[in-house]
Amino acid sequence: MKNYERLKGMVAATFTPMHEDGSLNLEMIDKYADYIATEEITGVFVCGTTGESLSLTINERKEILEKWIKSAKGRFKVIAHVGCNSQLEAMELARHAMQSGAYAIGAMAPSFFKPATITDLVDYFAPIAASAEELPFYYYNMPSMTGVSLPVAQFLVEGKKRMPNLVGVKFTHNNLMEMGECLSLENGAFEVLHGYDEILIAGLAFGAVAGVGSTYNYIPQVYKGIFTAMENNDLNTARRLQNISIDIVKIIIKYGGGIRGGKAIMKLIGIDCGPCRLPIHQFGKDEYDNLREDLEAKEFYKLKKV
Repeated sequence: MKNYERLKGMVAATFTPMHEDGSLNLEMIDKYADYIATEEITGVFVCGTTGESLSLTINERKEILEKWIKSAKGRFKVIAHVGCNSQLEAMELARHAMQSGAYAIGAMAPSFFKPATITDLVDYFAPIAASAEELPFYYYNMPSMTGVSLPVAQFLVEGKKRMPNLVGVKFTHNNLMEMGECLSLENGAFEVLHGYDEILIAGLAFGAVAGVGSTYNYIPQVYKGIFTAMENNDLNTARRLQNISIDIVKIIIKYGGGIRGGKAIMKLIGIDCGPCRLPIHQFGKDEYDNLREDLEAKEFYKLKKV
């Protein structure tokens, strides 16, 4: 693997900017990337769940990744999500990511025809990882979306035998016992990227040192504070900041979840990522007004000062 180093800190799961008609708004990525570069963010995870990956075409995903790599200008790492229900399409995206200069790739399990065993999952991923053999490969574990709940630690052990570039897992699940098991495997041989923003302190307490999150996009200072507080064993500060995170997550759940509500928040902070692609329905004006009021009630616009 070329230039591999373990991830640390925040990796923002990026939204995919779109025009009102649902077409890609690639131009907005320049402004988005400049914003990311001003924050203490290690990298971006492109075209994952937050980026509406499976609602995009293969060509759109390639265009988005190419634009992010160009707009990043080397200021932060760009990780490409290449997961698809089609193994062949995932292999194509993995090859493209390597050729385009992505730092790493990640892939979630197929969600229509699902792997039933660890062997099935390894068999599915091995050709994908091999298609970008020079890049670190992360298994994107998200049972709530994929419906695949196979033992992650077992996958890492068995998968490493077939995939030399398998370096860890993006762990988007609340099974903290399983997360702890993954972190302790072979004296910490694998990276575990924490995936649930609202329980970040739990993952850090188990030993995670990096996270991938959608809310890192608009309240990065809160999470930077959590990382710093946990490093300093300052649990009171970490808990206070985590509760702020929880308040914001509760608001985005109220407005349709992290993708729909999160995209609306991006517009409110000046990075208009447009609507979500159907079947996620558009925000209305009244909703924007109500969302703004709910955020103001939690002093959202002052959170850069925490």
